[in-house]
Amino acid sequence: MVLHFILLLITTYFLGLSRSQLQVGFYDTTCPNAEAIVAGVVRDAAASDPNTAPVLLRLHFHDCFVEGCEGSILIDNGLETDERRAFGHQGVGGFEIIERAKSQLEAECPGTVSCADIVALAARDAVVVAKGPFYDVETGRRDGVVSNITLADGMPDVGESVLSLKDKFFQKGLNEKDLVLLSAAHTIGTAACFFMGQRLYTFPAEGGSDPSINPVLLPELKSTCPQNGDVNARLPIDRGSAETFDAQILQNIRSGFAVLQSDASLYQDEATRSVVDSYFVPFGPSFEADFGSSMVRMGRIGALTGTQGTIRRTCAAAFK
Repeated sequence: MVLHFILLLITTYFLGLSRSQLQVGFYDTTCPNAEAIVAGVVRDAAASDPNTAPVLLRLHFHDCFVEGCEGSILIDNGLETDERRAFGHQGVGGFEIIERAKSQLEAECPGTVSCADIVALAARDAVVVAKGPFYDVETGRRDGVVSNITLADGMPDVGESVLSLKDKFFQKGLNEKDLVLLSAAHTIGTAACFFMGQRLYTFPAEGGSDPSINPVLLPELKSTCPQNGDVNARLPIDRGSAETFDAQILQNIRSGFAVLQSDASLYQDEATRSVVDSYFVPFGPSFEADFGSSMVRMGRIGALTGTQGTIRRTCAAAFK
């Protein structure tokens, strides 16, 4: 407990340093069209591929949870040791969209807007195109240059217990409320059957299916993901509302209709369960406003600012 408290103090200190230098409208003078350019690229991408929004939202999360929000997940040295090839980053994409936005920004404001900031802005714009809330994004991040697959070993995983997830979020300076809200990003997008096998057929201590799965949902999941079936087949994560950013994912968690084990586990812990329930009481908090706040807090994790890091000219290249 003492160690956790010390870790929290250290994390809070560094988050405070980042927060003091990150600010909304950082590029208002140096590249006034920066946010509009990123938003335009995201809208164009989403118009041709409906999977754009969840992909970009997930990219921001995966970037921030490894060494902080500094764009290292974008680096591609063509090596098996590159961070982006980590097991925990399976299925992460959107790299070409970030590179497209970077190219346009370099044409307008050379060497000014970091790849890390593009990822953060693109995630917000992805939420908006999915009919979710607009929230102000703090900018001023600079890019890291280190890409190492081993640094991603601590990524949160869909098969982890809620206690493990809480601990990983705590180490990043985030709390139970942030865990619930950032997990609620699963309101859009799909998951591969690869991540469902254990929950459906070999759940620990049960020898069968996870008993927390609603009996109505279980045959639906098994139909899409039969045992020994195609592990690459995909299913909506938010049953009944997979293409719209809303609080339906939390209602699904409450009623046993959570598709992912990590989402279901949020209702098996007193602290996270109370957060989930708080969004369904009269005059309760705003899910949309709170989600935006949690995204902003996540966006401060390990941010490089001031003279730290660099501004990469090409997001896939560490030193260009």
